[in-house]
Amino acid sequence: MKYKHKNKQAVIPTNAMSDVAFLLLIFIMLVALINYRKTVDIEYAETPNALKVSDKENLEIWVNSGGAVFIDGNPAGFGTLEETINNVYLNRPDTRIHIIADRNTAFENVDSVIALLQAVEYRTVSFVVKDEKK
Repeated sequence: MKYKHKNKQAVIPTNAMSDVAFLLLIFIMLVALINYRKTVDIEYAETPNALKVSDKENLEIWVNSGGAVFIDGNPAGFGTLEETINNVYLNRPDTRIHIIADRNTAFENVDSVIALLQAVEYRTVSFVVKDEKK
């Protein structure tokens, strides 16, 4: 038994392609606008001569005015903080740690974070402040 093949070309409907392209464009624009970085609401300390450093691939330690500690915007205790610092040092030893403290934070709260960094002998640390001129 012979099969007859009809010489028909497949037709792709293109009247909805512009709608799909438009929806994809909107989706990509919305995803690009999402800020994945978590922050803690603090009032920055000010200085007249701040140095600028790279803000990529850093570990941010936030200390709010009540003394609570946050790692990259997530609440953390000192046990978690020490474990995170050790993991960062083992996996990426050139990572800079940014300490971001509220201007109304008691010195003892920031000093406890500094003491922990000294205990684990972490050397690349920056204090994040707001430029007084802006």
